[in-house]
Amino acid sequence: MDATIQQINLIKVIEQLGDGFAARVTSNDQDDLFVAENFAELKQNKMFSAMVPVELGGGGASHSQMCEAVRKIATYCGSTALTFSMHQHIISAAVWNYQRGNPGKLLLEKVAANELILISTGATDWLGSNGDMQKTEDGYIVNAKKYFASGCPAGDMLITSAPFDDPELGSIVMHFPVPMSAEGVSIEENWKAMGMRATGSHCVVLENVFVPETAIALKRPAEKFHPVWNTVLGVALPLIMSTYAGVAEKAAENARQTAKGKTGDAARPYLLGEMENALTTAKLAQQSMVALADDLNFDPCEELTNEMVKRKTITAKAVIETTTKALEASGGPGYIRGQVIERLVRDSFACQFHPMQEKRQILFTGRMAMGLPPIDAGETLQPEKA
Repeated sequence: MDATIQQINLIKVIEQLGDGFAARVTSNDQDDLFVAENFAELKQNKMFSAMVPVELGGGGASHSQMCEAVRKIATYCGSTALTFSMHQHIISAAVWNYQRGNPGKLLLEKVAANELILISTGATDWLGSNGDMQKTEDGYIVNAKKYFASGCPAGDMLITSAPFDDPELGSIVMHFPVPMSAEGVSIEENWKAMGMRATGSHCVVLENVFVPETAIALKRPAEKFHPVWNTVLGVALPLIMSTYAGVAEKAAENARQTAKGKTGDAARPYLLGEMENALTTAKLAQQSMVALADDLNFDPCEELTNEMVKRKTITAKAVIETTTKALEASGGPGYIRGQVIERLVRDSFACQFHPMQEKRQILFTGRMAMGLPPIDAGETLQPEKA
């Protein structure tokens, strides 16, 4: 499929759905309602299989095209874009593996055939994961609470992990999928957040869930930076941060519209100028992340990951500066609950909590600058859980 045609189709679908997303965004935000209707419409338009290769039944969209699609969705509804990006980064990793002859084909075919929605728990699980696995016949019994599982109310498959004390390998983490319909899987609806309120990032509870041995996709040492993260961060961060670039763009647009014709405040042009500089920084850093991913043609390594996480921090800081300057330029009315800019500011603050958080990134980058392993074996850099 011609890339240009695919790009036009993605953006065309979003533009057709966008007004509906925007019409629902305030009520979803104010009432902590998951963007269920938005996800249903995306599903009807086969957006969840859009990145699956054509030969496997999908739309064949590229990684960079999907980043642009996520950014565009965020200008209508940040929660929809962020949750959608979580599914797409799992798809991206599977495509990256499929293109190199690694496992991934079966998952991609299932997504394309059934327009499955995948739910990730990778961010809060990170290096050590959480939960308990006990060996049983032909598999494992898993008990765990997986926080911030964005989109879980609409999810079909949980892509997760849990720690296991292996008698031969020692302390390891196993990665595996679990159907959301599996016995023992439930949702604890506890997502009451400052921003991105409509992502449905509730806690998924696994209670005595059976995971067959054949479902284990990866076994890695616990609390160590495994090479798999070089692939995951390489595909995920450009998609996730595309959400926040869209949020920043919408905030700037709102501030410009608010300022039109108002010449009485001598400080406003300075504030808008600062906002524009921050927005440019955010967009340049986000676009550089997309370029580093090179439509999944990158070779994963710690050096590339370092460049990616540096740009993530730069993007996050610039996004927050953009939205807060937009608020300041808008004046007191922008601070009122229910106003567009008030929501966008709150949504923007979520960007700092995706891996790697700023201080963890600085430590990672600083250690590499010293010629040291990026993460000390004694320092997990484990994000704090709810």
